[in-house]
Amino acid sequence: MKLIDIKDTLPVGFIPIQETVDTQEQAFRKRRLCIKFIPRDSTEAAICDIRILGRTKQAPPQYTFIGELNNMGIWYRMGNVPRAQDSTHTPTANNIQNANSSTVQVPAAPMPKHISMTLPASFRGKNTTRPDYEHHNSSLYAISAMDGVPFMISEKFACASSDLQQMDLMGITIKSLAEIEKEYDYSFRTEHSAAARLPPSPTRTSLSSEA
Repeated sequence: MKLIDIKDTLPVGFIPIQETVDTQEQAFRKRRLCIKFIPRDSTEAAICDIRILGRTKQAPPQYTFIGELNNMGIWYRMGNVPRAQDSTHTPTANNIQNANSSTVQVPAAPMPKHISMTLPASFRGKNTTRPDYEHHNSSLYAISAMDGVPFMISEKFACASSDLQQMDLMGITIKSLAEIEKEYDYSFRTEHSAAARLPPSPTRTSLSSEA
C-alpha cells in the first residue's frame, strides 16, 4: 500500500482507489491511495489491518505509517497469511464408497465481503475467475484486463470445407497460381513494337547530309 501525489507515476503492479464505494465519486483529489493484489500462495505476509488516526494520536505498535491525508495519518499492519489446511484424512469405508459412486466438485470460496468492498466499483460485481483454471482456497488475485473474456473464433473465419478455392475471406477470393498467371498475363507486344521502331540516329543524319 502506498500514498502518492496525483501527479506521480503509478508504481508498477499497483492500482489506485479512484472512487468511493457508496456514491462512486472521486475518492481523493490531490493524492492517490494505491494497493497491490498478488496471488495468495506467492507471499507469506499481507496487510491485515488499516487505521486512520489524527495527528495527536500515538503511533500504534507494529504499524507502518505511509502518509497523511486531510490531516489524518494512515497506518497499516502486516500479518502472516494462513496457509490452506491439509484436507488429507484417513480413508474410511464410507469415504471410499462415496468417492466411487459420485464425484462432487466443491466450488471455490467466494471473495470475503470486507475485501470486495475495498475494490473500486469497476472491479466489484464482476467475475474475476476464468473457467480454464480454478483458484483453490484463495481470496486475492491479480486482476487482468483479459479476465472474463472468452476466447472463440468468429464464424466468418470458420471453414468447414477443405477446398480453399471456394473460400471467400472478407471479400478476398483465394486463387491458385495458374489462375493468377492467366488473369494477369500480358504479352507486352505494344512495348516491343515501339522499341523496334527506333528514331533515326543524329550521327547518321548529319553524315548523309554532308555527302
